Amino acid sequence: MAASSPALLSAKTTPVAEGVTVPVMPDDAVPYVVDHPGREQSLIDMRFLLDGPAGRHGFLTVKDGHFRFANGQRLRCWGVNITGWALGSALLPPHKEAEIYADSLARLGVNCVRLHFLDMRKAQRTMDGEGGSGSLAPITHTPSGLIDSDRDDSRAFDAEQVDRLHYMFAQFKKRGIYVDINLNVGRTYRAGDGVPDHQLIGVAKGLTYFGPELIERQKEYARALLGLHNPYTGLRYADDPAVAIVEIVNENSLLEFWQRGWLRGERVEGGQNLQLDLTPHYAALLTQRYNDWLARNRTAAQVATLRVQAGVATDAPVPFLRRVAFRDAPDARFRAEIAFLTGEEIGFQQEMTRFLRDEVGVKSILIPTADHTYFIAGQPMMRSGAKFDVMDAHVYWQHPAIYGQRNEPMVNTPELSIPVKLARTAMTGKAFTVSEVNHPFPSEYGAEMIPILASYAALQDWDGIFFYTFEAKLIGQATPVIGDHFDITQDPVKIAQMPVGAMLFLRGDVASARQMVERSYSTAQIDQAARMPRAGQPYFAPGFPMALPLVHGSRVKCLDCAPVAAPPMAPANPLLSDTGELRWRTGEGTSTLSVDAPRSQALVGFVRDAKVATTHLAADIGNGFAAITASALDGKPIRISDRLLVTATAKAGNSGQGWNARHTMLEKWGTAPTWIEPVKGWLLLKDLDGALGVVATPLDGAGRPAGADIKGRMLESGWEIPVGTPATTSYLVRVLR
Repeated sequence: MAASSPALLSAKTTPVAEGVTVPVMPDDAVPYVVDHPGREQSLIDMRFLLDGPAGRHGFLTVKDGHFRFANGQRLRCWGVNITGWALGSALLPPHKEAEIYADSLARLGVNCVRLHFLDMRKAQRTMDGEGGSGSLAPITHTPSGLIDSDRDDSRAFDAEQVDRLHYMFAQFKKRGIYVDINLNVGRTYRAGDGVPDHQLIGVAKGLTYFGPELIERQKEYARALLGLHNPYTGLRYADDPAVAIVEIVNENSLLEFWQRGWLRGERVEGGQNLQLDLTPHYAALLTQRYNDWLARNRTAAQVATLRVQAGVATDAPVPFLRRVAFRDAPDARFRAEIAFLTGEEIGFQQEMTRFLRDEVGVKSILIPTADHTYFIAGQPMMRSGAKFDVMDAHVYWQHPAIYGQRNEPMVNTPELSIPVKLARTAMTGKAFTVSEVNHPFPSEYGAEMIPILASYAALQDWDGIFFYTFEAKLIGQATPVIGDHFDITQDPVKIAQMPVGAMLFLRGDVASARQMVERSYSTAQIDQAARMPRAGQPYFAPGFPMALPLVHGSRVKCLDCAPVAAPPMAPANPLLSDTGELRWRTGEGTSTLSVDAPRSQALVGFVRDAKVATTHLAADIGNGFAAITASALDGKPIRISDRLLVTATAKAGNSGQGWNARHTMLEKWGTAPTWIEPVKGWLLLKDLDGALGVVATPLDGAGRPAGADIKGRMLESGWEIPVGTPATTSYLVRVLR
């Protein structure tokens, strides 16, 4: 370890100001800091999985339900979102940081990034909480996007920010990292934009589908952004095959507004405005569009009946249902509304597609929006998404702002796990991506996310995973701390596991399912799903076992068609994938997932008490919960591999963080340095053909040697390696033959 490396520290306290110290971590924890600039000397380098420069095979397409280039070669995306919320971070970093983080991501195995919040203003930092050591929440600031903040509108770009975008993009492209450009995400409007109620509508979700001024501004922005000529690549973004995907709107759906009761039209100055809603202006506009649609698509008698059902006068417009009335609403009224709103979404998305293709010249894959709200039925919104070549989804395990942090392990409830929830959206014949996902901090079980998700994404043969989120830290300004619930940049566990996930998913170490089970939804099933209470809304067609995607491949075959019978599938524990490589066992304090594939193996969960093992991996550790993986770096099966990456991860956190009384959320966010709970005990590598010796090199937060080599001890059952001293998350293991 270099003397100047910040990756491993030894003290249990750290100075925060001259002469001042504070307790920094639990008794079972040791400082461990991710060091991205130092990764250029890493012994673990996943760049062999990338195929650079990005775009060398031409534009990406969708064929046979997967991302492919014209030569037939497939592309899977193992990626991250790029944002800049945490203090000291930058969405669009200066050139030096752009080089550092593009290089670090490539070495971690990332081959795709999603550029998020580009449509925000170049903003000054604002406090979003008290922040600092002992704070209730981290200090955050608004990400600085492309929009010039010195104008009274949002219609021009800041020249410095544009240059930063160009340079960062070029760095990604050079290293073989493809880019997903998001269009409408976080844009807010000013008086000069000519947008009605600009001061009330925030980021204008829902409204962007039908507000004429908002649609025009979206087109104007898309033309300006995708028409930019990048001097570092020599191409417009619309003409650059390194732009793999363009997303039209982010987490934005009129059907969602309707299903969540956000079409009330009560957002006014000084009002309660408890949740999202339309202002009276937009409510009147949408109601008029609905009534015009009724006049074209229903008979006069049918419209008269709808007025009676709504309790309005014979010459009054038919209003939208309130969410509270969904379950008891007459079918005719309910289905008219869902048909109209679906048509509004499809019409907007098709017009934006025409505009992007014909007027801007975009050649990249287009995604309309993501299935993203898992306590409402997703099937209605899938109708509009299904018009495109890619289905996309977002999900978080116990999102702190939506579900409420509960600090519970996902491994205990496979039928509610991230892979199961995501599987509701994948469709036959279409590529499937997950453009946002995380197991948010400060969960003490975050070590389970990447091995579980990567393994089942490979089993399901999905096409892309983008973790939310990664943020470039400004040199000399950022504290090496886990900056918020979602920022993985300084998370010692998740960063250590990114190369593991790249091998499990990107390299395809876990095999795709042998059997693909398809389901279909009738029109009545889709419409009725939107009526159901939260607890009853299905992820799958009636009768389909929730755990099915953990055993077989799972896709939606068609919408508004004849439903198919659910396949027989008896309850089982463990749940064994039809490939035999994934085994998910639940039990009181013993739930685990084991991965047993030729090139990668893993033990995830309550490993100590479950006493599980795979063909080549076993563990005798003191930690109650851990994730342990072993993957061949040379591409050979583990039994004959000469170089392995072994990770052993458990808890991670910030120094001085403090839980609330219920142990569900932090009351004190903490500060630097970050720490890990070392996995202590012994790992056993088994059935290594012809091995004469095994040597493990512990690695620091940059992937450099962090101490003396550890010699494995030969036992009758295999090669035993003591772990935990020095404290680390990762080991480079050499097998001598």
